[in-house]
Amino acid sequence: MDPIINSLLGSFRRVPPAAIPAMLDCILASINSAPSSLFTSLLNEFPNITKEINVQGSKEMDTERDYCIGSYVGALCHLLKKSGSNVSEMKLFVWRILIPLLKLSHSSYHEIFNEVASMFFDAVLEMNNWEAVEATLVPFLFRLIGLSMGMNQSEESTIFEWSTYPILEDSDDHSTRLQSFRQYNDKSTDDVARDLILSQFDYFPLPISCHILTLTLDASFQCKHVIDCTCGLQIFAKNLLWDLCNLTFQMLSHSVEHRSSAVSILLPSVLKVFAAYCAFEVSIGGQSHVLTRKHVFEKIWTCCKTLFSLGLSERRDAYTILSLCISTGSFSNRTKDGNLVGTGETFDLTADKDFWDEIKRGLVDKETLTRKQSLHVLKTILNLKEGSCDYPGFSDTVTDRKSLDPRGMTKRERWADEEAKSLGVGKLYNFTEHGLNNRHRWEVFIFLYEMLEEYGTHLVEAAWNHQMNLLLHSSLLLENSVNSYSRDIRQNWMENVEEVYEWLAVLWERGFCHDNPQVRYLLMRSFLGIAWKDYGSHTRLLPEEFILGPLMLGLNEPVHHQDFGLKHVYSSCTIDAASSFLCQYCCYLDERKQIQFLCDLASAAKKHSFGRPGLMCLVECIASAAHGAEQHNNLRVTGFNEASSNIDQVKSAEGNSRKNDKADLLDFLRFIVESSKQHFNANYRLQVCERMLDAATLVMTAVDIPLEMLLHFISSLPREFTDFGGPLRFKVQKWLMMCDDKHCTSGSHNPNLELLTTLDGFPRKFVYSHLVESCVTFDDADIDLWEYEAKRWARVIFLVSKQEEFDTLFTFIQEYGTNLCKQYILLEWVPAKFFFLASSLVQELQINQDRSAEVSNRERSKANRYLPGTAAYTDFVGESSFLEKFAKLFLLILDELVSFTKSSCSIFWSSQVEQDCILPGSIRGRLGGPSLRRLSSSISTSVLQAIISLKSVASISRWCTQFTSDTSLSSAVSFLWGFCWKTVSSPLGISETEAEISLGAYEALAHILKELVFVSSPVSLDVIIENEISRVSEADDKPALDTLVQTFLQNINNLIATGNLVRTRRAILINCKWICLEYMLLIPKYVLEKNGYMRSRDISFSDTMAKQIFSDLVDNLENAGEMSVLPILRSVRLIVELFALKKMGLAVTSSDGMDAQVLWDLVKSSWILHVSCNKRRVAPIAALLSSILHYSLFSNECMHEIDDAPGPLKWFTEKILEEGTKSPRTIRLAALHLTGLLLANPIIIKYYLKELKLLTMYGSVAFDEDFEAELAENHDAKSEVSMLAQSPDPELTEEFINTELYARVSVAVLFCKLADMADMVGSSNEHRNSLAALSSGKIFLLELLQSALNDKDLSKELYKKHSAIHRRKIRTWQMICILSRFVYQDIVEEVTCSLHKALQRNNLPSVRQYLETFAIHIYLKFPSLVGQQLVPQLQNYDVRPQALSSYVFIAANVILHADREYQSRHLDELLPPIMPLLTSHHHTLRGFTQLLMYQILQKLLPAMDSGASITMSLEERCLGDLKSYLTENPDCARLRASMEGYLDAFDPNKSITPAGIFSNRVEEHEFECVPMTLMDQVTSFLNDTRDELRCSMARDAAAMKNEGFLTDDYNYPPEVAKGSSQEHASIHLQEDVLMDFQKKFTLSKHEIHTADFSMHNGKSFKLLADIQREDELLDQLLHSRNPDIQRLKARRQHFILVASLVDRIPNLAGLARTCEVFRAAGLAIADKNILSDKQFQLISVTAEKWVPIIEVPVSGVKNFLEKKKKEGFAILGLEQTANSKPLDQYAFPEKTVLVLGREKEGIPVEIIHILDACIEIPQLGVIRSLNVHVSGAIALWEYTRQQRLH
Repeated sequence: MDPIINSLLGSFRRVPPAAIPAMLDCILASINSAPSSLFTSLLNEFPNITKEINVQGSKEMDTERDYCIGSYVGALCHLLKKSGSNVSEMKLFVWRILIPLLKLSHSSYHEIFNEVASMFFDAVLEMNNWEAVEATLVPFLFRLIGLSMGMNQSEESTIFEWSTYPILEDSDDHSTRLQSFRQYNDKSTDDVARDLILSQFDYFPLPISCHILTLTLDASFQCKHVIDCTCGLQIFAKNLLWDLCNLTFQMLSHSVEHRSSAVSILLPSVLKVFAAYCAFEVSIGGQSHVLTRKHVFEKIWTCCKTLFSLGLSERRDAYTILSLCISTGSFSNRTKDGNLVGTGETFDLTADKDFWDEIKRGLVDKETLTRKQSLHVLKTILNLKEGSCDYPGFSDTVTDRKSLDPRGMTKRERWADEEAKSLGVGKLYNFTEHGLNNRHRWEVFIFLYEMLEEYGTHLVEAAWNHQMNLLLHSSLLLENSVNSYSRDIRQNWMENVEEVYEWLAVLWERGFCHDNPQVRYLLMRSFLGIAWKDYGSHTRLLPEEFILGPLMLGLNEPVHHQDFGLKHVYSSCTIDAASSFLCQYCCYLDERKQIQFLCDLASAAKKHSFGRPGLMCLVECIASAAHGAEQHNNLRVTGFNEASSNIDQVKSAEGNSRKNDKADLLDFLRFIVESSKQHFNANYRLQVCERMLDAATLVMTAVDIPLEMLLHFISSLPREFTDFGGPLRFKVQKWLMMCDDKHCTSGSHNPNLELLTTLDGFPRKFVYSHLVESCVTFDDADIDLWEYEAKRWARVIFLVSKQEEFDTLFTFIQEYGTNLCKQYILLEWVPAKFFFLASSLVQELQINQDRSAEVSNRERSKANRYLPGTAAYTDFVGESSFLEKFAKLFLLILDELVSFTKSSCSIFWSSQVEQDCILPGSIRGRLGGPSLRRLSSSISTSVLQAIISLKSVASISRWCTQFTSDTSLSSAVSFLWGFCWKTVSSPLGISETEAEISLGAYEALAHILKELVFVSSPVSLDVIIENEISRVSEADDKPALDTLVQTFLQNINNLIATGNLVRTRRAILINCKWICLEYMLLIPKYVLEKNGYMRSRDISFSDTMAKQIFSDLVDNLENAGEMSVLPILRSVRLIVELFALKKMGLAVTSSDGMDAQVLWDLVKSSWILHVSCNKRRVAPIAALLSSILHYSLFSNECMHEIDDAPGPLKWFTEKILEEGTKSPRTIRLAALHLTGLLLANPIIIKYYLKELKLLTMYGSVAFDEDFEAELAENHDAKSEVSMLAQSPDPELTEEFINTELYARVSVAVLFCKLADMADMVGSSNEHRNSLAALSSGKIFLLELLQSALNDKDLSKELYKKHSAIHRRKIRTWQMICILSRFVYQDIVEEVTCSLHKALQRNNLPSVRQYLETFAIHIYLKFPSLVGQQLVPQLQNYDVRPQALSSYVFIAANVILHADREYQSRHLDELLPPIMPLLTSHHHTLRGFTQLLMYQILQKLLPAMDSGASITMSLEERCLGDLKSYLTENPDCARLRASMEGYLDAFDPNKSITPAGIFSNRVEEHEFECVPMTLMDQVTSFLNDTRDELRCSMARDAAAMKNEGFLTDDYNYPPEVAKGSSQEHASIHLQEDVLMDFQKKFTLSKHEIHTADFSMHNGKSFKLLADIQREDELLDQLLHSRNPDIQRLKARRQHFILVASLVDRIPNLAGLARTCEVFRAAGLAIADKNILSDKQFQLISVTAEKWVPIIEVPVSGVKNFLEKKKKEGFAILGLEQTANSKPLDQYAFPEKTVLVLGREKEGIPVEIIHILDACIEIPQLGVIRSLNVHVSGAIALWEYTRQQRLH
């Protein structure tokens, strides 16, 4: 047998598998041997076969090996068939041949694998030997899969049942049907075979195991009527299906690999079976179970729902499963044979609401693939195949009139219409009364959704509204109402109105989050443009989740609010439309849902971050929704009569929940009001607050919510809006006090009375809110909370209560104030809270008093805009009688308060304070802070009690001084000053506790000094003197304040230096030090302002003390903390002021002032402080400027320049302006202060010409919202800005202070005022400043003129409009116009010479208008120069037409505005040279001259009598006829009509003032306050006229051509004639348009023939294409050239550039441009999203639109290259390797893929192994690398060069 076997094995390599059976039959017949013996012999040869495979085969098998394997397996299978149904041999074949062979072949091609498996199963089918398969292959594969999922050995009790979650709930009891693999292995194989078998378990890949199982299942069901037979095959097939189902479900919930195999391999086979069969009866453990299609699909859907709830990949797999099931008809009601199945045997997926919800979520998912999968599932379930949708709504009737007339459409609309027509959407729907059926609605829905996913913006613009209207109109015609649910089991089928709106919400949500902002804008505009009022109650059918989510988030996008904020109008068309929609929506909600909806809507502010337009949109929507709720309630109340009693019972049951909802709503409204603070703008915040207040008043009364919530809401409103005179005060009062009809009925209670009762009871409840125990303590957090509560209450009580309603409050204050010490013994918390109530009332009274005085003193009262009746609520607050009542009340209890405060202050001087106190747990181990005093709880409470009482007594004393004599306050003032002296002179403590107590005393001292400084009455000053006398001897002539300040500084510095306080607490002490020092320095200043105070000793400082204070300030400036900056700078300013008062001998005695060296120290320290501050706040900047650039120092020239070097003040100014170029607020404040100082000291201007020029040219951001907010809300900022040198023009300052114009506006105002001073030169009022002002103005004018002519940028003639150069030119000439008043006889020649040079240069009209204004003013001021200079310029016809136009304008205005004595002479001189320009060949100059000539003749040439023409001279007759012609000519009349308002608006005197240049132009002209020039108007008019003429000629030409076409086609049938006409027109259109289009590229020789158009029709009528509109030419061109562009694209080079490893956008953009230039076949990048990047588009210059861009992620580069290699491409890499070939020596194949590496790392190793070759660019330099873009471009050019040679 050996020779036969050897021969047979050798033939396997040469004989195809198909010939093996015949060959074996011949061999068996010839040798007369049994097939089993030959089978055994061949079986034993398998190791040799596998050995040869392992040796020879690596990745691919050649043809001989394919034959060998196929023939060998075919021979064995044929022998098995010949030997009969031998189970043992079949098992041996499986164990020893099939499994090892499948393992070896799995890495090869799938053809070999499938061929081996096919032959095996053919043998099994023919032999019906399924028992062997059941015993060997199936359990083996199940075991492998089970072990891969981590199953335990105990789970092997059954071979097939690996799933622990069976399909049927009653099938848990399973039994073993077959013996285990190990048992069989022991009985049937020898040791060698057993080792071979066991070695296979770890080598089978999961997909191979699953694939073999599916092949087994498919083979078992190949037998017909397998369900009806009773053989073993039936049992095997059913059991296998059962276990495969269990295994599939188990794998779906496992890892990604298992789920992928289950979805792609197992599930299709299972579904294939169930598509043919409905049910199977399976015997499990002796029990029968029915495995039905319904149960399987229910289980599949359950698995899908589980996957949907997981991550992104799981959701994609779930959609894949659904697509697979639906595509196989699994969820349909019919079998594969078409028989209808009973409802009990089918699973209707569409009946599950979760399915539709998931489809909706998928359609709006962020991932594109998920959306596509969801759409595919939906279309499949709806049986809407690709291309099968005959989209409704497109009848042959076009009903839209606009589409009939292309002239009535915009260019964009024409594009959209043409694109829509190309896709079959061009014909509009003729809506009928029948509407759309269900299928049509789905077709429209699918079309709209695919429009968003696939098509461009133009189609959306053209067809979206029309198709959406179809769905909306069809919903109105549905018979089923909203409340009718009598339909079949199917849901979400758009069979009623509610479902239609749910699916419409899906479309809108997808559109609102579209990637294209233009699409988002169009869809939002479409949604809000719907006339929702026409749909009535249907509006409320829109899902609430859609409105609160996608709609509100979409409205937050700035793209919808492009008109927001223009001209300070904080609204937009989108906001108006959205608020209208929300009003309509809320109007139809149920009453119980309205408040909840408003709460959910307002809560969006907490859930999402809103920008400025978005927040305003939300605010308006909330207010409108509240208005809609009110409308609904008013309608509901109309029929509310007899049933009111029953409704009241229902309301009482819902009252609590509704009140809670209203409280929540008010809290959300409060949050929105507070959120508006971050947007800073006062007008914006006012609008937000007003609308939120409107919303609150519409849906609730003040008594509907708890008092605490109400107080919190009112306190969130900015005080400037609700205080006396505020715009919202009356509205707030009306809501709090009045009972509106909408909120109460005739029998209801009075909400005003209820609210007043609650407010009156607040003080008692507040004081008694805590019962006292043995050890009650409080800390700073409690104090802050109580103070906040008291202030909120005090603010509201003055809003609500009338004057007579304060009696209860007066009684309470008097009762508890006079018995305070007694109450303290009983209730420890009463004093602290009572003091807060008293101080809050005083503070509120002072605020209202100040506001009342401010309003009453205004010249223009704002009370006119408030509603009548406001006086009933507000006037009494400012009445003196009312204030005096409070003053008397506080004076009545003041002694009791002082007495209690004295006892409280004992804690500061007590010597029995426990040294080793125990700190609270919250403080122990921490460094402390403002609210963490490092004291025990009891001591901290005592200290806080003392501080609170001291602050309150000081505040009350200060306020009461306005209404009473000094004697009634003497005890309180004496006590407070005594406390001050005692605090500053107390000895230092030796422990941290004593230091903390001292810190508390200094905190109180800071507040006391703040109040006492402004109580500088004789009584208080006497106290100071008396305390001073008691501490110094009479002989010592020491100023009164020296001892106080010296003792204070000494003790507090020692306390800081001891180190007993932690760092944060020490910072607080330092801050207290500077605050106290500031107010001590204020004492002499305030005394002097109050007309002085003289006694034996002056209230002043000695020179030594003042210098000591100054030195201390300078030393601490550099390291000042954020809280200490303002007090230190204010103290510096006060010291400088005191030095300035040295001549008075009051503030500082015997002082020499400040010298330059001292000031240098101050300047350098202050500059270090400024640059170290991270935030540029208004108050510190203003304080720095007013302190350093002090008016008393600025007049000293030595401070500005010393020995030709900058002095300290100039150095500081240079630094601050240099830093100000980066900080707009810094330079604006510096400009305000510096120009004010220079105006007061004109002689100093000569040192600051450079700085003034910098301010003139300055430009930055146009609006600084923080700046405006700080000025409006921050008291420190407002007060510090008021300390700066004030502008002489406060109106301009107020208008421009927060704009980028203010720097040059301030300079312009400065020189305007200096010009007024200069005009006094030579008069009796002349003084030193007048001469200095004149000199400074001349110098600055000549400096700017020289810069305008010689500066590198300002002298440029070619520059872009609105560029930086354009802006600088405008700023320069605007300032030169301001300086024109400084042109005097001594410099006029130099000025006019420079002016004419500038006029003859090229400049934009916006710049030239200022040159013309400057020239007009000069020639009006110097009439003699007109004949000398202006006339020769007009007669010089060689100059540019632009210059001539300027000279004509100058001459005309000189004639029109000259004095009468010179007007006639100017007319004689200037009119003759102007008249020839009426015939100029330059149309703009000609029209410009005609316009101005008419103005001259109309005003200066009197009306002539026609009869008197005989006596007129020739000149007079000529001028008369010219005037008549210009008057009556229609074109001239049209030109003048278009110029209306521009000709008479020019005022030469006003145009050179700051108001004329800047004022009233901020809102009208955003660009540098430049108005539209007369030249711009004339040019625009002429261009429009020329365009109209061209369009008219083009229409005439087109009409003539069409008539010619109709004549030519007369003999043809209509269809033929129409077609030929269009073709003929297209040919000529292409020809004419191409002649007018500039091509930037040159076609090669072989491309010219391709691009050539057929011109076979001979002579044709030529279109007047050269005069068509540019946009029409472009439209025609793009349409006509489209086929040729496609042909050009087809001729791309076979070169693909792979740049997926490149990540820098500039390199990618450059590569895209290079690929387009050399016409590469494609560019592969990692992410296509970069194509929308602005930087990419700027560099690529639209190259991405013409070169194919392929998205290949970095992870997919390897697969991409392998795929291209199979397609025949050579894979090359541009990399320097050991085997790289030089670029110039390498011959590129025609089909090439070139890979570029990363910018630094190059090409990775795993990619290099795939490359066919590496090429490198030869280099000669030192640097061994090129930029990746440059390298790619060089390589692509070399490839192109080689291909061109071929």
